[in-house]
Amino acid sequence: MKRTFPSLPLCLLTFLLLSQQCTGIRWLSLSQTTQHINKTQHCKTLPGLVSSQAQLCRSNLELMQTIIQAAREVKKVCQKTFTDMRWNCSSIDAPKFLPDLERGTRESAFVYALSAAAISHTIARACTSGDLRLCSCGPIPGEIPEPGYRWGGCADNLHYGLLMGSKFSDAPMKMKKKSGSNANKLMHLHNSEVGRQALRDALVMKCKCHGVSGSCSIRTCWRGLQDLKDIAMDLKTKYLSATKVVHRPMGTRKQLVPKDIDIRPVRENELVYLQSSPDYCMRNDKLGSFGTQDRQCNKTSSGSDSCDLMCCGRGYNPYSEKVVERCHCKYHWCCYVTCKKCERTVEKYVCK
Repeated sequence: MKRTFPSLPLCLLTFLLLSQQCTGIRWLSLSQTTQHINKTQHCKTLPGLVSSQAQLCRSNLELMQTIIQAAREVKKVCQKTFTDMRWNCSSIDAPKFLPDLERGTRESAFVYALSAAAISHTIARACTSGDLRLCSCGPIPGEIPEPGYRWGGCADNLHYGLLMGSKFSDAPMKMKKKSGSNANKLMHLHNSEVGRQALRDALVMKCKCHGVSGSCSIRTCWRGLQDLKDIAMDLKTKYLSATKVVHRPMGTRKQLVPKDIDIRPVRENELVYLQSSPDYCMRNDKLGSFGTQDRQCNKTSSGSDSCDLMCCGRGYNPYSEKVVERCHCKYHWCCYVTCKKCERTVEKYVCK
């Protein structure tokens, strides 16, 4: 039966409709939290949590500061990764999540993947740094290292990070009550798993040298995660080649299948989306587009940050800015460097 909302203001109606869908990444609202979470009562006051996430908060109180840190990292890294594109992740600003993150677009695919990777990444590293008493270093690998290498140090605890991170970030999509379409839930769960797989692929061997006078005769090594910004760049590549899918019957149940390539199933390592994105050239609150007016562009670039592409053919305005840089640096024996400060004027450009 179709739902109706009698005599509600348009802004409130929009909020109510979106709130039926916008549960999956509402936990990113935690980035705005300034309160130190050390009492179970605090879990009731945290924004953006569904009931199962609030229950996880109460039973894993110590974990919450790490999850808050993860929410802040998602926003910072996402906006940094897309600074050269029309969509620059500005709609991730909690708690005003715009429709582009819940309409099933490739932008929402990226945000869900990055969010899932970030929460597990932050927890795994918190285990290593000793910020969490619930976990410790990751296991020592079973394989024997090459001559001159030995296992040691403190590995990032990826297993614990994935375990607790997925429990928290996937909780909204696994709720039994119906909120949002099943197609959207399947899409978000798939993309979240793509993010976690990118995290698994980012677990690499890191080593520290030992030896007389820096000879590096022996290396102590451990398994450590690459920085989140590197994982985000990998996910950005997947975003650019994401596959459009449809939700249709396959056997006894509905599944996501590529829209234009029915002969193969969705690959486990590819981001998927259900709806095409706007071009993000002009402001459109309905679609979640801020537009690119007043965005900085690069006049000499031929990429996505070029003034032609960023400004969507509208043209651009130049402006001058003074920058202070270190200059005339001089090395002194032994062992320090002195520099002067130089001021120069640079020309920059913003979209009309």
